[in-house]
Amino acid sequence: MYALGVDIGGTKIAAGVVDEDGNLLAQVRKPTDPSDAANIDRSIAEAYQELSASYEISAIGLAAAGFCSPKRDSVLFGTNIAAWRDYPLAARVAELTNPAIPVVVENDANAAGWAEYRFGAGRGTTDFLVLTVGTGLGGAAVVGGELVRGRYGMGTEVGHMRVVPDGRFCGCGQAGCWEQYSSGSALVADARAALVAQADRAERLLELAGGNPQNLTGPMVTTAAHEGDALAIEIFANLGQWLGAGAASLSAFMDPEVIAIGGGVCDAGAVLLDPTVASFEKHLSARTHRPALARIELARLGNEAGMVGAADLARR
Repeated sequence: MYALGVDIGGTKIAAGVVDEDGNLLAQVRKPTDPSDAANIDRSIAEAYQELSASYEISAIGLAAAGFCSPKRDSVLFGTNIAAWRDYPLAARVAELTNPAIPVVVENDANAAGWAEYRFGAGRGTTDFLVLTVGTGLGGAAVVGGELVRGRYGMGTEVGHMRVVPDGRFCGCGQAGCWEQYSSGSALVADARAALVAQADRAERLLELAGGNPQNLTGPMVTTAAHEGDALAIEIFANLGQWLGAGAASLSAFMDPEVIAIGGGVCDAGAVLLDPTVASFEKHLSARTHRPALARIELARLGNEAGMVGAADLARR
């Protein structure tokens, strides 16, 4: 039985046909206009028409960046798509595709986390946590084999746990949120600040940025770190310190068996993972009395996780 998974980004969608074993059999990408909700709906419908010509699709799962309704049929608030405000996404897509098959809307981090639980780093576990380190910090949790969504569908927004009272301002309206210290945006902000504060050590980073600190990007910091640049490695170590400490706090709450670190920043590999593990073990409560420590590893499904997870959730 095939399902269609659609990962809806700010300027494009990625849609793929997924089988019951989590294999992505075919996929297409379509550009979208984030200011026009109807345009996004039409792009999803076009992807469905294209892929359903070769595969019999029994369900559609939509991975959306934002707060999704408890019934998983609407987007209450889209973080990157201003047109999504109490938007009945499932109904609109069903009208344009096939009203006879179910359409399920799920938060994109939840969808990716579910894919990792079912087919990736969390396969075989019952209690599993995913931290998605991208522009922001997303999260997904599975407890007792069930995805944690909360009563109103807004659970596991871990990036917006406040870790520094009156700290850095966050786009959610609060200050000191975890994602302001443990995200790709935080990495770039720290690196740009280092170019000014530690100019004598920032020669390679400045070279990659073309001489302008404002041009520095996360992949540039990753490149420098992989080359052995000491300052870039320190910047990643700082990110890992924050990430590991927060993961330890979450472990005190839910006690997962595995914690997977995903998102674009994880292209850094061990440069990020090693300090994260060290910080996690340092800050973990009652460490010496636990039967076992949660295993921390990189997520395995990459950019396909959102499609795979949305499709599997829709099929279920």
